[in-house]
Amino acid sequence: MKQYLLSVYEVQGTSTPSAEAMQKIYRDVDELNAEMQSAGAWVFAGGLHPQSTASVVQVKDGEVLTTDGPFAEGKEHIGGCAAPIEVRPFQEELET
Repeated sequence: MKQYLLSVYEVQGTSTPSAEAMQKIYRDVDELNAEMQSAGAWVFAGGLHPQSTASVVQVKDGEVLTTDGPFAEGKEHIGGCAAPIEVRPFQEELET
């Protein structure tokens, strides 16, 4: 079965929605999740803390390095609401 990752992007510098608008966004997301679950397509969903809480872990020259902040620097970060949604298919596993 084809699987997809849906990532919602937050654009830094844009205004934060009002509390009322956020409640509508949460209701809309809950409705979408329910539709996907009933279709057997939804696996899990969750919100992310701000990009300032991100860490990057990588191995370099045999050592594990951990740095603060998101991997990609920019004004757009995964975890926004009422923002662009990137839909990407997962690679299918190769049968051996």
